[in-house]
Amino acid sequence: MFKKWIKVLLTSIVILSLLSGCGGQKNSQQSEAQKIPDIPLPKGGHVKAVNQLPSKPLRIAFLSFQNNPFWYPVRDGALAAKDYLKNFNTTVDYIVMGEDLKAEKVVAAMETAIAKKYDGIAVVPIFDGTETVINKAVDSGIPVFTFIAEGSKPSKRLAFIGQDAYAAGKLAGQIIEKLTGGEGKVGVITGVLGATQHEQRKNGALDYLKSVKGIQVVGVYENHDKAEVAYTLTKDMLTAHPDLKVVYVTAGGPFGAAKAIKDLGKTGQVKVVCYDWIPENVKYVRSGEIAAAINQDPFGQGFDSLVYLYNYIVAGQKPEKDFIPVKLDVLTPDNVNELVGPEK
Repeated sequence: MFKKWIKVLLTSIVILSLLSGCGGQKNSQQSEAQKIPDIPLPKGGHVKAVNQLPSKPLRIAFLSFQNNPFWYPVRDGALAAKDYLKNFNTTVDYIVMGEDLKAEKVVAAMETAIAKKYDGIAVVPIFDGTETVINKAVDSGIPVFTFIAEGSKPSKRLAFIGQDAYAAGKLAGQIIEKLTGGEGKVGVITGVLGATQHEQRKNGALDYLKSVKGIQVVGVYENHDKAEVAYTLTKDMLTAHPDLKVVYVTAGGPFGAAKAIKDLGKTGQVKVVCYDWIPENVKYVRSGEIAAAINQDPFGQGFDSLVYLYNYIVAGQKPEKDFIPVKLDVLTPDNVNELVGPEK
């Protein structure tokens, strides 16, 4: 009887051990599944994902344009965020809204993203009139983060990361004053008339230059962000004004203006002031046609906007401010090797 009791006891212990082992294995698997990945930020990314995983797989739409080389580093930042956030059970869809900067392109892409019920949307809205569709997304429960440029009318977007465009324009005006010594003719090429960011950059410079009595602005022209149009406009301005000193390009395609100056043998006599450290611009900074290029960190904007959005969706964490300004670093022939490295 005693031996039978011992046998039953030993059997019970074995069964309990097995059950305990299964439970421990299950708990270990659950713990492993909930482990937060420790992924280093890529070079150029500034915002780290919160230490929390989503309760379900997430889908975020990144809506951008592609009408000139400026958008390549924006794309690269978004794709870097796509690779980074896949470790956090999040899928990023990089979507090109089109080649032409138009409000209706933004509205159409936003409507599609809303219909597909993304968990979040990062978008470059650029124009007035896009605030309505942004509000529609937010009202339907989809948070929206804007980057690069937005319209002047307020919306319910979570936050905006980008350049203080008017301040950047004022800085450009100050650079123009220094380059000309406060005297001479200046031509302005803007991207799209009516695009808020382009208008603010233009007005920031022109408002500042009004106080510089020796500066004459010979005209404001539109190139739709296209380098080939900037090339033709610059040649036309130099034909009409051989004594032109500066071409100020507010948006895309400044390397077209620089090429026109080089082709006409005007290097050193006429200088371009513009934006962005893309390779096409850096080439002409090195050769001297572009005297100053103001940065707006396109890679960082592409990456950070998506991680900010993830952090809000997962943890309700908002950025400290609803406008996150980028630094206005200036690239010149004197510092190009220091800031972007020697020519390869």
